[in-house]
Amino acid sequence: MAKLTGKVAVVTGASKGIGAAIAKALAKEGASVVVNYASSKAGAEAVVKAITAAGGKAVAVHGDVAKADQAQGLIDAAVKAFGRLDVLVNNSGVYEFAPIEAFSEAQYRRIFDINVLGVLLTTQAAARHLGEGGSVINISSAVTSVFPPNSAVYTGTKGAVDAITGVLANELGPRKIRVNVINPGIVETEGAAAAGFIGSDFERGVIAQTPLARAGQPDDIADVAVFLASDDARWLTGERINASGGLR
Repeated sequence: MAKLTGKVAVVTGASKGIGAAIAKALAKEGASVVVNYASSKAGAEAVVKAITAAGGKAVAVHGDVAKADQAQGLIDAAVKAFGRLDVLVNNSGVYEFAPIEAFSEAQYRRIFDINVLGVLLTTQAAARHLGEGGSVINISSAVTSVFPPNSAVYTGTKGAVDAITGVLANELGPRKIRVNVINPGIVETEGAAAAGFIGSDFERGVIAQTPLARAGQPDDIADVAVFLASDDARWLTGERINASGGLR
């Protein structure tokens, strides 16, 4: 039997990249998946089409996770569509790098709203429905252990996500809900390419520091998420998994 048969999962920011890969991987293991998107309806519908074509179940649901009513609406839509909620993957995120002299208040608020407030609001909404065996999986970044220059705001958001994970593991543990975090290194996604990272000196520098000597692929992260969502990880909570090829 597939590892997630009968489970229902919500994946935020799942219209492309790591989120899309996670949504497809969860569905492949039997979960019914809500594919959340903020702007790319076409991307989310393409992910749903790929899942259903392979025999899985999925729906696309719009929602800005940084707005409380929309985060709640996303979770409500999952329960309405599939009758329950077992897994939440907080993948929505944005990144902009800038020297400390150059970042703006507007950048700070946008990045923290999506990367941190979004995690809190969506988990708050999900916690009302998650029961024993539930799993919350946050997507952070290896930047919290390598501290790249020009990333003070972005790294700050991911440090917050790491800390929130530990707090919520303690808070939700008595209800038998597990909370863990995945910290990817550089991953070859559409977003990373659009930001100019892929093929750049920055990427080459990161790969040079990575023991496994390559950039990550979305499926590398998705497989870790499947593990954390499944009963194979039943004794893990509050854990930080550096899915970074050894980058530290």
